[in-house]
Amino acid sequence: MVDLLGLDTLLAELIVAVGLALLVGNGAAWWRHRRGGRPAGVEGTYRPGRVRFLSIIGVLMTAWGVASLVT
Repeated sequence: MVDLLGLDTLLAELIVAVGLALLVGNGAAWWRHRRGGRPAGVEGTYRPGRVRFLSIIGVLMTAWGVASLVT
């Protein structure tokens, strides 16, 4: 049943997708902050520590997912 649905590769693909989403989203926030932009209607501060932490988590998740797909 697992081979029929491809569930073993589906989990690895989802991990890669979430990792890449973390990387792209935090990269866009960092890039926008560096250029002086802010999202419209948002009140809050830019937290560089959070961006770095979530970017590292995104790299680890992406690497883990790709390694799971390759092996």
